[in-house]
Amino acid sequence: MDSVLRKLPRQTDPHVLIGFDTADDAGVYQLTPDLALVQTVDFFTPIVDDPYTFGQVAATNALSDVYAMGGRPISALSIVGFPNTGRDVDVLERILEGGLAKMQEAGCAVIGGHSIGDDEIKFGYAVTGLVDPSRVWANAGAREGDRLILTKRLGTGVISTALKQQKASDAAEAAAIESMTTLNRQASEIARAFDIHAATDITGFGLLGHAREMAVGSKVSLVIESAAIAFLPHALDYARQGYVPGGLKRNRDFIGGCVEFADSVPEDVRSLLFDPQTAGGLLLSVAAPDAPGLLAALRHAYIQSAGIGQAIVSTHPLIAVH
Repeated sequence: MDSVLRKLPRQTDPHVLIGFDTADDAGVYQLTPDLALVQTVDFFTPIVDDPYTFGQVAATNALSDVYAMGGRPISALSIVGFPNTGRDVDVLERILEGGLAKMQEAGCAVIGGHSIGDDEIKFGYAVTGLVDPSRVWANAGAREGDRLILTKRLGTGVISTALKQQKASDAAEAAAIESMTTLNRQASEIARAFDIHAATDITGFGLLGHAREMAVGSKVSLVIESAAIAFLPHALDYARQGYVPGGLKRNRDFIGGCVEFADSVPEDVRSLLFDPQTAGGLLLSVAAPDAPGLLAALRHAYIQSAGIGQAIVSTHPLIAVH
C-alpha cells in the first residue's frame, strides 16, 4: 500500500493537517483555528469465537486510532460484511451489540453504517473524533532524548493463533480478550496532561513496525529495552512452540532490516516484538522530564504501562533492541 500511495498526487487543501501521505494512524482535517476532525476506518475478520466479544474487539480497535492522535471520538459508522445465506442472523445481532457497547463506553454515537453480502464475516467502524489542531499527536514528532512508554502488554497475535488451533489456555485467552477490549481512552486522556511529542497505537505492524514509522517520520533512531516490555500470559510459550501468525512473519521480513538485536535478546522475545497486535496499547514519545510523572499517573489508573526505551540522534541501526 505504501508504494501505491506514494504514486498518488499530494493534496493541496490547506485544511488537511495529516493525510494519507504519512504513516499516521488517522487523518486530521482542520475546521476552525481551535477545532479539527480526526477520521479513521478499520475492520477485519473474527479473531475470537464469541460474536459479542468480536464486536467489542473490533470497536476497541477502530477507536484506538483516534486516541492515538490525542483526539476524542464522537461518532461512528459501522462496516459489515456478512453471508447472505448459511449464517444465523443472531450472530450478526450479537456482533453489533458488542460493538455498540464499546462505542457507548467511549461516548461515541453510532449513527449509521453500510453492509454487504460476503462469504466471510467482516466488521468494523469508520470513526470521527475531535482534536485541538495545536495538540495533535503525530508519528513524526519524537525528539532526541524522549522516553518511550508503552501502555499495554504484547502477545495478542500469537495467543489468537494458538486459540485458533485450540492450544491456548483459558488464562491466556481471558487476558488477551481483556487487553483487546480495553479502550485506550483513559491512557490517552491521562497523557494529554504531559508533554507528548509523538504517539501511535500498536496494531498490525507490531511494536517494531509502528516504532519504525515513528523513527522514520521523526528522523530519529530508537533504543528499546526488551527486558522492560511486558507480555500477556503464555505469549512467550506460544511463540516458542511455533504458534506464529502469518502477519508476524511478514512484519519480520519487512522491518527486520532496520532492527538490530543484542545477542542477549532471546528469540521468543524477538518474535513477539514483531507480533501483530489487535487493539494494542499506545506507544508514547514523551519529553524526558515528564516521563516519570506520566508513568506514575498511568500506573495509578491501573494501566499496565512501562518505560521501554528512548529516542536518540539518527544513526544506524534505526532501531536497536537491547
